[in-house]
Amino acid sequence: MSWFPERNNQTWLQKICAGILKAGPIPNHVAFIMDGNRRFATKNSIDRAQGHLQGFNKLAQTLEWCLDLGISEVTVYAFSIENFKRSKDEVDCLMELARQKFSKLLHEKEMIEKHGICIRVLGQLTLLPQDIQETIAEAVYFTKHNTRAILNVCFAYTARDDICTSMREMTNGVKQGIIKQSDINEELLEKCLYTSQCRKVDILIRTSGEVRLSDFLLWESAYTCLAFVKVLWPEFSIWHLYAAVLHYQRNSQAVEVARQNNQIERERLQRESDHKCILEELEEQMQIKGDKSRDTSNFQSKVAQYAKIRNHRVQCFVDGLNRRRAQYFEKLTCKN
Repeated sequence: MSWFPERNNQTWLQKICAGILKAGPIPNHVAFIMDGNRRFATKNSIDRAQGHLQGFNKLAQTLEWCLDLGISEVTVYAFSIENFKRSKDEVDCLMELARQKFSKLLHEKEMIEKHGICIRVLGQLTLLPQDIQETIAEAVYFTKHNTRAILNVCFAYTARDDICTSMREMTNGVKQGIIKQSDINEELLEKCLYTSQCRKVDILIRTSGEVRLSDFLLWESAYTCLAFVKVLWPEFSIWHLYAAVLHYQRNSQAVEVARQNNQIERERLQRESDHKCILEELEEQMQIKGDKSRDTSNFQSKVAQYAKIRNHRVQCFVDGLNRRRAQYFEKLTCKN
């Protein structure tokens, strides 16, 4: 099945329901934990490979529904680092499915360009076989300028690994003198995550009835509407999606208020940090000059100037990190 099938005609009832939903706030970014492929296989007496294939087909169908509703960004949990602990046969099966589907993606360039879809693959891709890395890199590279819709595929990913990777990047930045220890905060950590280029996740949907996040978007889901659906992923329907969007609409205002309060608190903490850094600098100058009192004249202008320099310093660090990550894909593309 194609990643992006031509749109099927909706029933009159689906059109009415979609129209009603569109009268309210539609989430910009929806994330899916596509759980239940193996249980679906057991339930229907088919092998696991077929269960995973049915799961992919459901993803393609769900992407179509999201485009129809006006949801412009989707993130899916395709393969966890923890999945490498499964049996060799199942891991090999999943790698082969990935190999086939990403190759299929490269043969659908015309369809992707038609829909203006940008593909991003997020995770520790170096854990994957080299040929899959190269295929993924080509898909990411040729779609990077598309902006109408975005599909983020989390592959060889866990949220804890992502956070640890971000912490290592910031630590190395401090060691190299690119940033200061005082520059490290929530905002900088977010800019180091694999999802740094993504919009905020508005709703995270998990199928199969399990009520847990399974190490998926743990940081990003702090201020997100959660929907746990009691249906196996291959059995997920457009009505389940409509219900999840309605759930989001009922709770979106409360989530937005929480986000705004968090942003206000971040800004307050940043101002306090800048004040503290300027006071420490003045203290050092006082000790060097042997003065008994700090020169606090034009204190606010000094803080403003420090903030400007800090922002530039942090932006240079983030730009360097993004360049390195882009170069990873570019180098793999050059090998093909």
